Amino acid sequence: MLELTPAEWEALRLSLKVAGVATLASLPLGIAAGLALARGRFYGRTLLNILVHLPLILPPVVTGYILLLLFGRRGPIGQFLESIGIVLAFNWKGAALAAAVMGFPLMVRAIRLAAEAVDERLGEAAGTLGAGRIATFVLVTLPLMLPGIIAGAILGFAKAMGEFGATITFVSNIPGETRTLPTAIYTLLQVPGSEAGVVRLTVISIVVAVGALVASELLAVRARKRVTGR
Repeated sequence: MLELTPAEWEALRLSLKVAGVATLASLPLGIAAGLALARGRFYGRTLLNILVHLPLILPPVVTGYILLLLFGRRGPIGQFLESIGIVLAFNWKGAALAAAVMGFPLMVRAIRLAAEAVDERLGEAAGTLGAGRIATFVLVTLPLMLPGIIAGAILGFAKAMGEFGATITFVSNIPGETRTLPTAIYTLLQVPGSEAGVVRLTVISIVVAVGALVASELLAVRARKRVTGR
């Protein structure tokens, strides 16, 4: 059985907190973006697609630097947020923002595929029966998309748990505040004789990642059975 030190427990707790907040905060926007990319026919759709997937192809350090420029205390958005009492730079909330941005493309991809798989004629049939657009979305489209939404949310969570480059660039590596599992592993790698701690945190990271993927598959299958009845 792995026995973690208090500092390692703190890194694990913070990672779960950051990944959870990142996933919950970005999920509504992820659903909206997935639907827009799957069914939208509007000017700027290509630009939206590029912006959504940009963190996936940019070096994470570049993404973190862009976040620092925008959301840092001297950045245009960061200054406004600070004026209303919200500070993101060098704060766990900033780590959650970085994790959300990095996990967003994976989340949207899964949700988009789920939206594309839903037969639009089902919504049209509901409309002929008197259902409005909101009722059709809530009662027809959303339940059919549920497996993809669950898969996207958990993939985003897993990505957030493993985020390193953007996080350390944007919010640094502050013990108890922004030191998540990946940055804790990085810190231990710089200290001679800390191999045992590196192994412990690596095992924890693998267990959490595999657990998230298994949970994603099981929940998606369960949701699919509830929707299709098989």
